[in-house]
Amino acid sequence: MKCPGQDMQYWKDDAIFEVNCPECDSIVEFYKDDTSRKCGKCEHRFVNPKLDFGCASYCQFAEQCLGTLPEDFLGNREDLLKDKVAVLLKRHLKIDFKKIREATELAQIGETICKGEGGNLAVVLCAAYLHRVDEHVRSQILNDAGANETLTGTIFQTIQQQASPASSPLEAQILADAITLSKQKTYLKQQSESEPNTVEICSEDLLTQTGRAMLTDL
Repeated sequence: MKCPGQDMQYWKDDAIFEVNCPECDSIVEFYKDDTSRKCGKCEHRFVNPKLDFGCASYCQFAEQCLGTLPEDFLGNREDLLKDKVAVLLKRHLKIDFKKIREATELAQIGETICKGEGGNLAVVLCAAYLHRVDEHVRSQILNDAGANETLTGTIFQTIQQQASPASSPLEAQILADAITLSKQKTYLKQQSESEPNTVEICSEDLLTQTGRAMLTDL
């Protein structure tokens, strides 16, 4: 017997929908039972933000029911969370393109630092996407994305600890550096053409080696 949730004869109008790619913001079409899709523009593959993977963690027929599961899902479900959070945040912000751009840019900087430093990418990216929204919205997005209590708590702590990160875990230091570099990029954009090399911060203001290296490329 086929699971009713996967049987197309039971599908409604919302079974096929469009979402924005977390990387380039292009439109990507999903079927409700797609586990993931690749963006046609930037080729970034990301998880279906509306698909509930809950049953797949314990059901012995999950692969037959859902199709071939992404390798990342099989290896580390937390790693997929960042894409769901990105999509849910953009849905929350709606047409506030300035905040969407700022959040996306911060997450991209955080990802580069995290990969260079070996931090937890899911924690860093989720914290980067959510650190500018209030706690209620933050909790709702993480809940809708399927984050467990432990991961949610770690993300909240990372956001709080980045304000005084010197003695904090690596993820808080990475987030702090990403925020500093993001502010520096904004500052440099606002300088006049006659002052193209004006620098507001120095390498000593950054906590990670990767962050300090990135400063010279701004």
